[in-house]
Amino acid sequence: MTENKMQLEEQVLTISSEIPKRIQSALKNAEESKQFLNQFLEQETHLFSSINSHLLTAQPWMEDLGAMISQIEEIERHLAYLKWISQIEELSDNIQQYLMTNNVPEAASILAYMAELDIKLQESSCTHLLTFMRATVKFWHKILKDKLTSDFEEILAQLHWPFITPPQSQAAGLSRPASAPDIYTNLETLFCQLLKLQTSDELLTEPKQLPEKYCLPASPAIILPIQVMLTPLQKRFRYHFRGNRQTNVISKPEWYLAQVLMWIGNHSQFLDEKIQPILDKAGPSVNARLEFSRGLMMLVLEKLAADIPCLLYDDSLFCHLVDEVLLFERELHSVYGYPDTFANCMHILSEETCFQRWLTVERKFALQKMDSMLSSEAAWVSQYKDITDVDEMKVPDCAETFMTLLLVITDRYKNLPTASRKLQFLELQKDLVDDFRIRLTQVMKEETRASLGFRYCAILNAVNYISTVLADWADNVFFLQLQQAALEVFAENNTLSKLQLGQLASMESSVFDDMINLLERLKHDMLTRQVDHVFREVKEAAKLYKKERWLSLPSQAEQAVMSLSSSACPLLLTLRDRSLQLEQQLCFSLFKIFWQMLVEKLDVYIYQEIILANHFNEGGAAQLQFDMTRNLFPLFSHYCKRPENYFKHVKEACIVLNLNVGSALLLKDVLQSDSGQSQATAALNEVGIYKLAQQDVEILLNLRTNWPNTGK
Repeated sequence: MTENKMQLEEQVLTISSEIPKRIQSALKNAEESKQFLNQFLEQETHLFSSINSHLLTAQPWMEDLGAMISQIEEIERHLAYLKWISQIEELSDNIQQYLMTNNVPEAASILAYMAELDIKLQESSCTHLLTFMRATVKFWHKILKDKLTSDFEEILAQLHWPFITPPQSQAAGLSRPASAPDIYTNLETLFCQLLKLQTSDELLTEPKQLPEKYCLPASPAIILPIQVMLTPLQKRFRYHFRGNRQTNVISKPEWYLAQVLMWIGNHSQFLDEKIQPILDKAGPSVNARLEFSRGLMMLVLEKLAADIPCLLYDDSLFCHLVDEVLLFERELHSVYGYPDTFANCMHILSEETCFQRWLTVERKFALQKMDSMLSSEAAWVSQYKDITDVDEMKVPDCAETFMTLLLVITDRYKNLPTASRKLQFLELQKDLVDDFRIRLTQVMKEETRASLGFRYCAILNAVNYISTVLADWADNVFFLQLQQAALEVFAENNTLSKLQLGQLASMESSVFDDMINLLERLKHDMLTRQVDHVFREVKEAAKLYKKERWLSLPSQAEQAVMSLSSSACPLLLTLRDRSLQLEQQLCFSLFKIFWQMLVEKLDVYIYQEIILANHFNEGGAAQLQFDMTRNLFPLFSHYCKRPENYFKHVKEACIVLNLNVGSALLLKDVLQSDSGQSQATAALNEVGIYKLAQQDVEILLNLRTNWPNTGK
């Protein structure tokens, strides 16, 4: 410890002697830093004054230099401006020279380049330069376009364009000229040269547009050579279908629609075989036939837009126009492959005023049709009643006509361009279904007293058929797409709960669910009424059978042959006759529900009102079993393989009543003992009892009178 203490004291002495030296060194360094800083401050002050004096000296030079730079920039801008003017004039001179030497292809190429320059210059604020450029392009474009158009029209005339005759005769006409190869070479040359003017043509020509209310899809301008080819047909169309011509009849839209379809058909072969290869070589991915069709379609759209306001409030004329337009659209799309994405007649029919009128007229004519179909003499008769394999649904004529009407309406509106318009038509269809359901209900109420009659059954078949068809439609792709569109609309408007939206989105429910549920409810009510009617008759017929003397009937051994109880005959005859009658009048699926509902009630009735209300000796129990298993159950064997499975109460009651005495005693002991529920259930299952409860079996055992005499 002493040594340790000494070492520590030495360390303290050493450190205490070193610290003052360090402090002195630090102070010295600080003094030196201070001196350096002062020197730097003096230098900074000197430099600052030097720079200020230099800036004052240089200021006039800067001003002179700035003025010179801005002058240079101004001159550069003027130079660039002059270069543009020079370039435009040079290009213009080149076009002039090429035209003087009749080198049209080069002139057209230069004009196309000039048009591209015009597009690039659009960002410039030099309005005069832009005007000069546009005027130059316009000047040469007109000259070139006029020249090429006249040459192109001349070639087309040699080919007898346009083809007013059908394709067979025009093909013969095309093969006639000896110089056909030269004509087609010239045709290709001029076509390609006109294509080069496309850019400048789009710059200078404002495309014809129908008003915005028609919501036509945006589409590029029709290529220039096709425009030239369309010109004679446009003239013919306007000549015949405008003004006071006899062919311009507002009640005959089929005239101009058929004319346009005929023109498309007449020219399709030529466009596919002669023009399309030229376009494929030239580069632009354009379909010649579709461009041609698009040009003619614009004539139809203009004509429709002009005619519709004139006949909007004449139901028959308006309806005829819509019918003709729909036929035209169908042929245009199916035969000539016109795409749905292009402007078409459905855009015109979708305009708000026209569309609402269309909906109104559609509803009016549908309701008229429903009135006539329900008042027809054959309304409740099936068209196919004599053809068994076709008439499975036993559909009355009015229901089939109604569903055909709905199908036709679907065909009419399925090509509308927007989902919102289609949804409005879907609502119309749902309203019509509901209206038809109400009419069926009214007719059904008139027939309630004859619930087994032919008309009542026909109404039930109609309800079942409509419900089945709507359920099938719910899985159709078209209606599934509408369901998705409806989902988006409902989500935006918050018109459905989250649960309902979820069911629609997951396809658990469909657009027709509300209608189907109402129809199913009506179907169930009508079937219940029929079952109740038959059941009342059955109960009436079973009165004698209920009073049978089950206690005193002879045993099986005492009879040579078991035979049906005479008192059961009215009951079985009623069941047989009504089942046959309804099997003939109801469709298979409905009749199946009917007999199963009836059997369920009958099973409980016989069990409660006949079996539990009587006591049975051995002969009575055997007779009951014979009546049930050999006579009642087989009545329904035509409709299912094991009818006894639908009479579980009766079947099991017969088993209990007909157990031999020993088995019955053993079963009674097990049920009355404290051996537990599982042992009792096992004993019941062993003798074939699964439906009846333990207490029911005990009651049935007590209804037996053939117990051995035990002396009690």
